[in-house]
Parts: sequence; structure tokens; C-alpha cells
Amino acid sequence: MTGPTAETQKGRYAKPLPTSNLSYSDVVPEFEPFEGVAESEVTPRAFAPGGVLLEALKINMCQDVNKPKHYTTDYYMQNLVVRRGQEFVMQVTFNRPLAPEDDFHIEFTIGSDPSPNKGSLVMVTFGNRGSSSWSGRILQSQGTSVMFGITPDATAIVGKFQVYVAISTGMGMQRTKRDPTTDLYLLFNAWCPDDHVFLPNEAERQEYVLNDEGVIYQGSSSSVVDRPWTFGQFERGILDACIFVLDASQMPIYDRGNVVKLVRVGSAMMNSQDDNGVMVGNWSNDYSMGKPPTSWTGSTKILLQYANTGVPVCFAQCWVYAGVFNTFLRCLGIPARVITNYNSAHDNTGNLKTDLLFNADGTPDRRNTRDSIWNYHCWNEVMIKRPDLPPGLEGWQVVDSTPQETSDGFFRCGPAPVIAIKEGHVCYPFDCGFVFAEVNSDVVFLKRDKYGNLTPFRVDKTYVGEKILTKAVGSQQQNNITNTYKYPEGSAEDEATMARAEGFGCERDHSDVPEDDLSVTVIVEPCVIGQDVQLVVTFKNQGKVLRNVTAHLDCDIIFYTGVVASHFKDITFDVTVLPYQSYSVPFKIPAYEYQTQLSSQTCLRFIVSGQSDNLHVLDLKVLELQTPDLKVTLNGEPLLNQEMGVKVEFTNNFSFALRGVNLSLEGAGLIGPKSKYYREIPPQATITWQETFIPWLPGLRRITALMDCQEVRQVSGFVEVNIPYPAK
Repeated sequence: MTGPTAETQKGRYAKPLPTSNLSYSDVVPEFEPFEGVAESEVTPRAFAPGGVLLEALKINMCQDVNKPKHYTTDYYMQNLVVRRGQEFVMQVTFNRPLAPEDDFHIEFTIGSDPSPNKGSLVMVTFGNRGSSSWSGRILQSQGTSVMFGITPDATAIVGKFQVYVAISTGMGMQRTKRDPTTDLYLLFNAWCPDDHVFLPNEAERQEYVLNDEGVIYQGSSSSVVDRPWTFGQFERGILDACIFVLDASQMPIYDRGNVVKLVRVGSAMMNSQDDNGVMVGNWSNDYSMGKPPTSWTGSTKILLQYANTGVPVCFAQCWVYAGVFNTFLRCLGIPARVITNYNSAHDNTGNLKTDLLFNADGTPDRRNTRDSIWNYHCWNEVMIKRPDLPPGLEGWQVVDSTPQETSDGFFRCGPAPVIAIKEGHVCYPFDCGFVFAEVNSDVVFLKRDKYGNLTPFRVDKTYVGEKILTKAVGSQQQNNITNTYKYPEGSAEDEATMARAEGFGCERDHSDVPEDDLSVTVIVEPCVIGQDVQLVVTFKNQGKVLRNVTAHLDCDIIFYTGVVASHFKDITFDVTVLPYQSYSVPFKIPAYEYQTQLSSQTCLRFIVSGQSDNLHVLDLKVLELQTPDLKVTLNGEPLLNQEMGVKVEFTNNFSFALRGVNLSLEGAGLIGPKSKYYREIPPQATITWQETFIPWLPGLRRITALMDCQEVRQVSGFVEVNIPYPAK
């Protein structure tokens, strides 16, 4: 978010607000005279009673001791990374043993113009002198070497601190020289009960803070597709890249300990819509100025490119925004997970109705339909306390960085308490009403006559938010969390929730649509790209009158957002359904009818409508075409810091050539992002790509490979490997 310049804010602030953590010109003076001491009287040295001035010679941040205790061993960086609210140790070597009369403290500063009352200058004292919100103690003193224990406050600013030892000389404070190797990164702490991101369950902490690989669910509610995603929050440069994102937002340093404010800024900064943020959204099918959203294997390359250039990265769609945002959150220590909402409502009027319009003959009225239902939409949840809200609204909160609607002037969403959404308390900040509509809208089917009059003929209260998934803790399985967002449809609790939301201004549909004795359903068989599609349309007559039905089958290629990319087939047919009987009509859609129009889309939508006298029935199904797999294999003994090899193989079993093929792979803790380009892969041809790598992190790891081209998108595969922990 672009902020005001220091020059324009002269009359508003005594000094410019510090907004940069990684780059600023302020230099902490090595010697600083006490207040009231004249410059002419200042001497930079004073002698202790014993005659030898105390001087700090060396600072050791004790990384080998601190990192395991703070669960930060995996961060690929030279500096110490710790979590707030938890003690860490540091060793200082002085020029002589400490004496009782020695007056000194350890300083931690962050940002420009650090201030004690703003928490950006922290002075940890030892002895009788008053201390700050951070506590300190002397753990051990042996000769000239002293081991200190420092506990940052559980609400401390998160970011990169400079560390100094400051010694009173009588006339002022003498500090150690600036040493970048002693800089300290301070994160949120899910292990600390006093931190607002506290998560009591250890298995969940391992998953939602420390797991650097994940799964993002795509496809449709009836055909879920697992997409491997490398979060890579511990990779080289990622922590600095996340801090750079906050600097680019011009978020005041003072606010960076407030998790609610920080995730709200992060939500806005993931997209470039109004603040020059991390990623440019593109749903157009034209990705010539960047990389297709389908071609990313993880977050690291995106974040590093943005941090190195300051230019938004092209291109992203909702799952990319969610994947990168998840990396940002976990990297800073905030428990986070990616959520997929199937049949996600996106309407243009902010109510609880998604209107789908049809012509008098039963065909979709594409020209006048404004609302859409996404096959799926991805967002994030964070586990945080909400001190700004009444008790009971803490826990998982929805945050969404895909640019859809503005919130307080910026394209962002949340944090919105999941429990508030479930209970219909849409009055609470932030953006509860918007999320509530995404999972609870009624789909209203309306027929439009030649005069433009709209008549509802069907209302579906179960289609939107049909399934809400996230990855299960400790496994690759799905975790269906729909019941955390909504009560069972039609239950007393559900009715109370909907009434409550309506009381807060969310408009519902109250159309009086009578129950019909005629219905229609579409069943589509799973299908691989390039195969014929098999579907069956079944009409069911539960009345005692014979029904002659004039029916229409509409076949579209759609974006996952529900927008039609290409209409490729219409079929009109008549059926007669006897009383209390069903009648099924099979259809075969040849592959050649849809294949040439697929482009980057892999979704087919079939809408069947039927008219019998004054009855109008309708059903729709979305088919996610399956893609072939990549074969990924490993060779070499899986040992830490020992070379291994990975091989990716693919055989083009299609009847057509694949052109402009991009192959990518990466694995957190194993191998950084790699890519290879093939101009063409002919039919029945096999390609093989081999790379070597040296594992630098132990544990169960994964390498993900992805193939992407114009003819077929998101062909993926992965292999897991267990790198043994070194013997202690």
C-alpha cells in the first residue's frame, strides 16, 4: 500500500513514521552522552573503580543452543531466528570479569529512529536498574564470559533487530560496534500461551507452522484434484522477502507485533491491485507477459523475484495467492492453512442470492447473467486471538488475498472469524458478510421472458459451499471442514443462522417456488483429456400424469470461475416419462468437439433443462477433465549433505503434439526451483529430465514436478524421500 512521503507528513508527525526494517540509513552511535551532559564535558571513556573500563569484546548468539528450542533450525540463514515470549541465550565476552558496580544493558533496536515507548528500542537490564517489557537474567558467569537469558515480550514487534551491548561510562553509554552477524530475527510464537497466535496442539503446530510442503485442492466438488504446493518458508532469502513485503506496504514498524493488523496488511500486499503488491492476477488465458498461474510449483520463486525487483510478479489466480500467502504467514510464525471452498458464490450485489438467468427456451442467458459460481475458490485461515472482538470469536479466521472486493479501501479480506460465519454474526470485522455469502448463498434460477421479466423456477440452497476442504494434519488426506462454516442444511441451527444474518442486512431469497413432481439429474463419468465424455440425463416423474418433455443440453468449456470460455455444443431432444417412472438418455461427446477449444481450461459444464407444460426443470454438472501424471523417481542414498539425483519422465499419449512445454520442479530442503523448456513433444514421444541435488534439511521431504503447455495444463507428479536426522 503506497503511503505518504515523509515530506508531506511534516506537520502531522514530529518525526516520520518508521516503515522500513531491512533498509534504513540511521546509525546507532557507538557513544551517546547522557541527557544534560555538555558536549565539551563528554569523554568517551571512564574508568571503573578498579581502574579498568568494562568493555564488551564479543557477542555470541548461541545459535546451536537457541534454534532447536525455538523450532527455527530449518531457516536457511546465517543469523539467529527466535520466537517471542520465549527465552533465548546469548554469550558476551568482556575484557574483565563483571563487578557488582558495573552498569550495562543489552539493546535490541528495529527500524529507524528506535523508541523505547514504541517498542522499537528495547533495553534489557541486569541488576537494580529498571527493565523494559523484555526480561533478562544472568545464567552463568565464568571469568570474562557471561551467559545471558533474554525473554522478549509476547507482544513484541516481529522483524529483524540489531543487537548491542551498552555500558555506562559515567558521561554516557558506550555501545559495541555494529555487527550484522549478531542481528536477530524475532517471530510470532505458536508455542507461547501469551502470544496471540498460540496453538495448544503440537501436531497442529508441526503442520500449520513448520510444514513447508502442502496440498491445495482444486477441481470440482465431485472430482477433487490434489495439487502439490511447495510453501518453502525456510528457504534461503524467504524470511527477508516476507519482511520486504511489509516494508513495501509501508506498514509502521510499531504495528508489526499486532497479528490482526499484520495479516490484514499481508492480505492486501499479496495482490498488486492497488498497492504494487506481490502478484498480478490474470484470468484471461493470455499470459504472454509472464508465467501462467498453472505453471508455478510453489511460493519461493515468486517471493524471491518480488523481493529482488520490487515489481509485481505475473501471473496468479486464487490458489497461487493462497499458496504464497500461506508461505508468508508460516514464515513469520503465524499458524495458517489453505482452504478450498467448492461452488463458491461470487455475486455482484452483496446479498445471499446468486442469480442464474435462462431464456424462455431453457438455454442459459449469458448476456444478462452477472453473478457467477466458481468451481472452487481458495483462501487461507489463520489461528489467532481477536482481542478487538468479544470473547468466543478467537480461533480460525478467514483471510483472502485474491482481489475481489475492497475492504477499508484496499483489495483484501479478513480476518473474519469462522465461528462468526457459522453463527451468522456478519456484523463483526472484518468482511464476515462477504465470506458468509461465499459459502451460504442460495442459487436462484430465473427464466427471462421476451420482455425482460424474471420468474424464479428453482432455488437450490445446498449447491454453494457444498464442500470445504483443507489438508489433514500429518497426512496427505483431505480434511472436510464444512461443518466449521455451516450447520447442516435445513436444521434448526441453520435456519437460526440465516435469520441472524438477514437481521444484520444480508438479503435472502424468499421466492415461493412450488415443489415439482418432475426432476432431472445429470451424471458424468470421470474422463481424461482427449477421451470421449460419457454422460447420462435422467428425468424422474413422481406424479400420476404422463410428462412429455422438451429438453436441451448445453455444453460449455468454462474457467474455474464459472465464466464461459467457449460454448461448443447444443443438443435438443424430446422424452416421454411415464407416471412414477424414470427415463434416462445417454450421450457421448466426442473428444474432438471440445479438445481444440480447451486452451488452458480443463473444466466442462453441462446444463440440462426441460420444459413440460408449465413445469421447468434443470440440473448442471461440472466435469474436471483429468490430466496424465508425470513420473518422478530418485536415485542415490538419501543422506543429509550427500548428492542425489531426481528423474522426471513423461510420455505424450495424446494424438497431438504438445508445443511450448515448460517443465518445473522443486522440493523444500532438497532442491530449489528448476525449469526446462521443450519446444515440442510429438505424439507417443517420451522425454526424460535429470537433475542432481544435495539435501540440506532432514525429515520426510517431497520433490514436486509440473508440466505446463497451451494444450494441457497442470500435469504433475511428486516423489517423497525420508532424509535421516544426523546422529546426536
